[in-house]
Amino acid sequence: MHVIGGGLAGSEAAVSAARCGCHVFLHEMRPRKMTPAHHTDRFAELVCSNSLGGEAETNAKGLLQDEMRQVGSIVMAAADASRLPAGGALAVDREIFAAHVTRTLEEHPRITLVREEVAEPPGEGAVVLASGPLTSDALAECLTAKLGTSFLGFYDAAAPVVLGESLDTEVCYRAGRYGQSADYWNCPLGKQDYERFSDALAQARSHTPHDWEHLEYFQGCVPIEELARRGVDTPRFGPMKPVGLPDPRTGREPYAVVQLRADDREGRLWSLVGFQTGLKWGDQKTVVHTIPGLHSAEIVRYGVMHRNTYLNAPSLLSSALQVRKHPQLFVAGVLAGVEGYLESAATGWLAGLNAARFIRDQGPVLPPEHSMLGGLVRFLAGANPHNFQPMNANWGLVPAAEGKGPKRERRAAMHRRGRHSFGDWLRSFDVLPAAPGSEG
Repeated sequence: MHVIGGGLAGSEAAVSAARCGCHVFLHEMRPRKMTPAHHTDRFAELVCSNSLGGEAETNAKGLLQDEMRQVGSIVMAAADASRLPAGGALAVDREIFAAHVTRTLEEHPRITLVREEVAEPPGEGAVVLASGPLTSDALAECLTAKLGTSFLGFYDAAAPVVLGESLDTEVCYRAGRYGQSADYWNCPLGKQDYERFSDALAQARSHTPHDWEHLEYFQGCVPIEELARRGVDTPRFGPMKPVGLPDPRTGREPYAVVQLRADDREGRLWSLVGFQTGLKWGDQKTVVHTIPGLHSAEIVRYGVMHRNTYLNAPSLLSSALQVRKHPQLFVAGVLAGVEGYLESAATGWLAGLNAARFIRDQGPVLPPEHSMLGGLVRFLAGANPHNFQPMNANWGLVPAAEGKGPKRERRAAMHRRGRHSFGDWLRSFDVLPAAPGSEG
């Protein structure tokens, strides 16, 4: 089988498949052709943060780290070998981390490293596409032709996503514009509320994009802060217009409205409609919390505006990360619609495993819904395809714990439940981890 891309997803996919007995050709175009963001020829080079997220059992990434340790992840092994002091986060030394992964791949008897650009997926065997957010133009053009218009282009313009259980439903109300089905939560703003929101937005700071990103604003994805710069009332006549949305408690249309659209089938995650943004995350939180009904909202995914090549996963992929119309193709990492180092590695592991099972005429496997990886891939396959944006690990992806105790205790219970569920699932079939190079 072939794996295209030597980032975290591709590296994990290659070892996952090799452990199943496959001979894997791992294709990486660096150093023959560099990307604007990479500086070395090493596999799993970290080009942004050096953190793999919080480790606490109350942290969603902590559960995903636990699951990846259970499968013998090479990314987690490299992280543990290169750990730096960082409080409750798993931070690493970039050089040691990448060197560890590279050495593991170079020494693996079933992995052949191929240093060349791939312009078209090989036609033989199974293929894992893990080319990341900076997929080469040639491969992107090929995938566009192969997969059609569902392949999304080169900019990730996303709005914040909040946890449904954190909405103040005494303030928000369910309604659809002009009496349509009540599919949205609506946050009503009076004139003073709107002025307070506008002031917070005006003072908020934006991320500075990398020079190589060349960000463009298209009419359908102008960030909310840019709209506000065009005039204080511009958002109120745009994404925050109240027309057709009377508050059932007053019978009148508010001065402005912020709408929230379901981001998943279960209604656990809700995105702010028209609020794509490039603000710094702390400032985003401040702005969101000025909105009535969202004063205590838990943001599980912050808005972003950056260069990011990814697929419209719910239109194309099964929960097994397999392209529905091209079953020999599997997709992992950012290209599959996830955000984050750990999420990329985890989907790489699952794509590699299922690609190996495909070659051996075995059916794909799917982690349990209470596991973080299981929740993540179910979201990718089942999210709203008309408004799909990449997702990171968060507690809204898995069923909530029973009971109404403190949030910290409920999250810890969800962690324990997910860890045990994932472990039981692993033991249900022959996929127990083995040390790299010792498989046989």
